[in-house]
Amino acid sequence: MSDTQFPEDRRYTKEHEWAKLEQDSITVGITAFAVEQLGDVTLVDLPSVGSSIKAGERFGDIESVKTVSELFSPVDGEVIEVNEALADKPELINDDTYGQGWMLRIRISDQSQLEELMDAASYATFVAEQD
Repeated sequence: MSDTQFPEDRRYTKEHEWAKLEQDSITVGITAFAVEQLGDVTLVDLPSVGSSIKAGERFGDIESVKTVSELFSPVDGEVIEVNEALADKPELINDDTYGQGWMLRIRISDQSQLEELMDAASYATFVAEQD
């Protein structure tokens, strides 16, 4: 898998979520590697707007034809928006995981937490070691 599948404007977790900073919030989704491992996504269970979440803690589940996996927050914060389109079209994650397949927007409590996540090159190396 090449690192071109991991946009450089985001940070990445070892659980294969991405986080893109946009002013005082981040947008969260799963990586192309995670999508490849899952196969066709059939259901996404996400938290409610207003929920508080913590870095490294489970915030939801994603179900595919192969398995059910837990989703983990990359940062501490408050959920300020959920991608409602995924309720009717979970396949958006397969079709455009870095765009229309986003999952949450989180008002981040401490932006320094993003520095603890991997950049695109580090994540590409991490993924290469997983294969």
